[in-house]
Amino acid sequence: MATFFGALLLLFLGYAFYSKFVERVFVINDETPTPAYTKRDNLDFMPMSWWKGNLIQLLNIAGTGPIYGAIAGALYGPVAFIWIVVGCIFAGAVHDYFSGMMSMRHNGAQFPTLVGKYLGRYMKLFINLFSIVLMLLVAAAFTAAPAQLIAQLTPASFTAALVIIFIYFLVATILPINQVIGKLYPLFGAILLFMAVGIAVMLLLSGKPIPNLTFENLHPGDLPIWPLLMVTISCGAISGFHSTQSPIVARTMMKESDGRKIFYGAMIIEGVIALIWAAAGMTFFNGTAGLQEALAAGGPSGVVNEISMTLLGTVGGLLAVIGVIILPITTGDTALRSCRMIITETLSKFFNMEGKVKVLLVSILVTAPAFYLSTIDYSFLWRYVGWTNQVTAAVMLWTGTVYLLRNNKFHWICGVPAMFMTAAVSMYIFLAPEGFHLGYGISLTIGFIITALVVSWYAVQIYKYSKLKQNQLHDKAA
Repeated sequence: MATFFGALLLLFLGYAFYSKFVERVFVINDETPTPAYTKRDNLDFMPMSWWKGNLIQLLNIAGTGPIYGAIAGALYGPVAFIWIVVGCIFAGAVHDYFSGMMSMRHNGAQFPTLVGKYLGRYMKLFINLFSIVLMLLVAAAFTAAPAQLIAQLTPASFTAALVIIFIYFLVATILPINQVIGKLYPLFGAILLFMAVGIAVMLLLSGKPIPNLTFENLHPGDLPIWPLLMVTISCGAISGFHSTQSPIVARTMMKESDGRKIFYGAMIIEGVIALIWAAAGMTFFNGTAGLQEALAAGGPSGVVNEISMTLLGTVGGLLAVIGVIILPITTGDTALRSCRMIITETLSKFFNMEGKVKVLLVSILVTAPAFYLSTIDYSFLWRYVGWTNQVTAAVMLWTGTVYLLRNNKFHWICGVPAMFMTAAVSMYIFLAPEGFHLGYGISLTIGFIITALVVSWYAVQIYKYSKLKQNQLHDKAA
């Protein structure tokens, strides 16, 4: 139990101290007007309070991600606590802060636009397609499971449930951000946090000891921790999907100092939620073996429902329904909204349509393929969401690294986690069944070579910008 409480304390300390260091490196200026005012359109651009932005950001980036992912990651044992804490403080929260603040600094620009500015046109083309695919996969995967549960609990068929959900998606995507997202999503974000805190309190009162990290139980089971854990637990540690969501809230910021509370803060809260559910998964079923049996019998939704009903009773049942049905739907909604914003930003260079017509047409364009994908086996989709998600995270961290290099700032806060995630995704794709499914040794070797090439590129960038800085100083002295 000491490991769990120690992990919670470290997350709070990370926000109290490291977030301020990151903010100082970025350098904020509250005198600079934000896009919420300079580009106000009463659709996507409009000012909102920081606390509302924080809860919307939390819901957008979380949904059931830090619940399902943490439960799956709990199969690795207490070592999952280490990854959640270290990943969240030094990678995930930094990733989210830079994706949101850089968007705000560039007039609310979407993630691919930022990539193009700092990593080049070809990387922008790649990440444009990559991020759209990711969001369509997320929308489909986060919709199929709720629709399946609705079909089990009501007379509606699976297809009818899907149609209802996607009609909501279409309506929510084209409405101004303050009408649905601004009013309801802060409430759902608070429910997500309340649900986790309730589970934590009742888990502690149940008398079952939360396992501590020891050399004996460091990693029960045969699955290799590296790099599988880094992809299994994404929400709660680091998730590239967040870089597509941060610009939504970046367009509503009232001042730059709100960014630390909104972006870094929401990620820390998500880390707390992931810690709680990882602890619940390890403890409630009396170890990783019991958890494995529960997952095999009822899947993640069944595990969440059993834990919630047992620990929280009727309230837990209601929260489980909200957690398993409503929260994934809200994630799918904002995924498609972000997808619509990216495509609109890209097409605006080629088509000059009336604003509302363009929004409607693009919304239909992104909703249709997501609907189709949700009709196929969503467990198949999940296998590709994980790797695609973490590749996106690595690209965002490299984007932040080059931004800091160009501005002569301490680039290592993005560069070190960028190298780490590059190694993880490079090795994972050759090892995983949905990838090349090669042996462990050969997968690590190929991944190491790819990582070494990327790190060499990083070294060249450091040299290039240091020489540029020296030349600028020389010219100024002359």
